[in-house]
Amino acid sequence: MLDPAAKVNGFVVLTMIVQIYEIQTPGEAESLIELGVDHIGSVILSNSSWKDPILRETVQFTRSAGSRSSLIPLFSNLDSILQTVDYYQPDIIHFCETLSNHAGILDNCKNLRDIQTNVKAEFPEIRIMRSIPIAPPGSAHIVPTLDLAAIFEPVTDIFLTDTLLVPDPDKPDASNPQPVSGYIGITGQICDWQMARRLVAFCGIPVILAGGISPDNVAGGVAHVRPAGVDSCTATNVVDGRGRSIRFKKDPEKVRRLIEGVRRAEGNSLLSGNQISHT
Repeated sequence: MLDPAAKVNGFVVLTMIVQIYEIQTPGEAESLIELGVDHIGSVILSNSSWKDPILRETVQFTRSAGSRSSLIPLFSNLDSILQTVDYYQPDIIHFCETLSNHAGILDNCKNLRDIQTNVKAEFPEIRIMRSIPIAPPGSAHIVPTLDLAAIFEPVTDIFLTDTLLVPDPDKPDASNPQPVSGYIGITGQICDWQMARRLVAFCGIPVILAGGISPDNVAGGVAHVRPAGVDSCTATNVVDGRGRSIRFKKDPEKVRRLIEGVRRAEGNSLLSGNQISHT
């Protein structure tokens, strides 16, 4: 077992992180923190609506309750990001641009890396999380996951895996866009866990496993990948009458079951080499 006093990138090595995304109100943050969620993730949907007093209150409440806030801005303008970070003061700023397509690494990666460098220079106390794309199972070779990790690791505190949808090889002309254009996430589909495991071994920073993580598969994901934590969004949402996930509305029972699955899996195996705590 790891020394509980050890640290990785400033994080105390204690227990596996549970992170839940698309929490936009203090009341929902409170209910999930009471269930045992460590990181409360929120999203700013556009540059034009970046200032949201309720969301700011959510971030402040999360801190006061002893958990950590993680904030995704769905825009990549440096000045806008800096004013956003200054306004909200989250514990973690999370970047999740696509970075890659089936043709390889995108040209904007240098600019995105520079943005992270500038954010860290302005706000050294705020940790930076970067989503690293991984293709669905069986297609991991299509996405240069480890190459992207090598590019961003020097300017990142935490990686988060997420699923990059890739074209059907039998339909080369068909497009398969992400749910939010230009960004990865909220696909509801798992990524290739073997590649996620390789990413954990490859990196010197903590890796959180995301991409279709649900109460039913989280224990298997933890056992196979041995990440520093897990993240869930789509699979812990309330669903409508047709079984479709409703964004920004969590199902507390699903969250409770997911946390139970994490703790059960955690108890059945040694902690991974890059475990982190939320303290």
